[in-house]
Amino acid sequence: MTRAGGGDRPLPAGRAAAPGQPPVAGRRAWRRNQIAVTAASFIGFTGFTLVMPFLPAYIQQLGVQDVGEVALWAGLSLGVTPAVTAALSPFWGRLADRFGRKLMVERSLLSFVIVMSAMAYVTRAWHIFALRAVQGVFAGYGGLTLAMAAESAPRDRMATAIGLVQTAQRLGPALGPVIGGVVAEIVGIRHAFFVTAGFYAAALAVVFLLYEDPVREQPRREEVRPAGDVRTLLRTPEFRVMMASIFVLTFVDRSFAPILPLYLAGGGRAVRETVLLSGVLFSVAAGGAVVGNQACEWLLRKAAAARVIAGGAIATAVGLLWFLWASHGAAMSAALLLFGAGAGAAITAAYTAGGRAVPAAAHATGFGFLTGASLAGLALSPVLAGILGTGNLLAVFAVDLALLAAIAAVTLRRTSSPAPS
Repeated sequence: MTRAGGGDRPLPAGRAAAPGQPPVAGRRAWRRNQIAVTAASFIGFTGFTLVMPFLPAYIQQLGVQDVGEVALWAGLSLGVTPAVTAALSPFWGRLADRFGRKLMVERSLLSFVIVMSAMAYVTRAWHIFALRAVQGVFAGYGGLTLAMAAESAPRDRMATAIGLVQTAQRLGPALGPVIGGVVAEIVGIRHAFFVTAGFYAAALAVVFLLYEDPVREQPRREEVRPAGDVRTLLRTPEFRVMMASIFVLTFVDRSFAPILPLYLAGGGRAVRETVLLSGVLFSVAAGGAVVGNQACEWLLRKAAAARVIAGGAIATAVGLLWFLWASHGAAMSAALLLFGAGAGAAITAAYTAGGRAVPAAAHATGFGFLTGASLAGLALSPVLAGILGTGNLLAVFAVDLALLAAIAAVTLRRTSSPAPS
């Protein structure tokens, strides 16, 4: 299978580009590109979470008073964007492979500026749902920034490049609600959407000013078969396992949100203690994931990607079991630190292994499929966790453990990876 490691190396600085191509970037330009996509991811994800946690309150301001109806509209509005984005990510990836990643990310960020500004003018709950659906159609910059980071970086730095963008995508949501709470208190929820639009405008400016699409060596005419490359890629067991790994790990990672406060409250804790402990545990798990993202390159130097993914899944499962056994906040925090670190390392390793397997002519398309798997996990996890949790909260954890065990076994058995660099 063709790999994105030989024919897609950047041309040396000063070498002429093919007609119609952008100027050739030097080898050092990857650092500037890395700064651009990492900063844009952080700014964009911060802006998104600046207002989304307060969506139920906004729906109530629009006149919906029934709690069940508010929950329904909020759930539909929050779920429709990742669902639509997951379905369309490969399509936008194909366009990015044809017309350039930078243009597609600029398109996506500009659409967010427009949609978020329009959110400030809605008068009905269904208006929010409709705008969120439109947002899903034009979204996808998160996956494209991963592809841009992977493509710009030297092959031996790909894991670090992907890990940095993933770290930015985690830290942004950690800060967004805090900033959003202050903004909503000062200007109100409705006007906070203009602030969010400003965040996306800033991310757009960063990409426009700093990022430069790398120019790749032109393949021979007989090698230019992007559609065939994609079909071959999707028939490859190794790539399908990477997609499954990303889906499962994202699913498990996000299954906590709907049930963690309920699980903690079941231990006899007061409401105030439950809320505080939930926030601390969410932050610890996110911090662990950042550690895993950053440690992935070192792990890939020691072991094949398959073993890193399987080891990360096992560590995630051990952390989950430890969490279920623990009864004190300190032990729970340590357990979720291990949980997050295992998941973060495994997800970064899966993206890295998938990125190395993607043909040069279909780089963004391949990452579109990988990101689509992540978005599918993001969309399905809270829904299924909520359904299972209505019967027994432990059923959610049982499903998580079963999925982690399955992906660890399948990854070790079926995935072949290049030797560590």
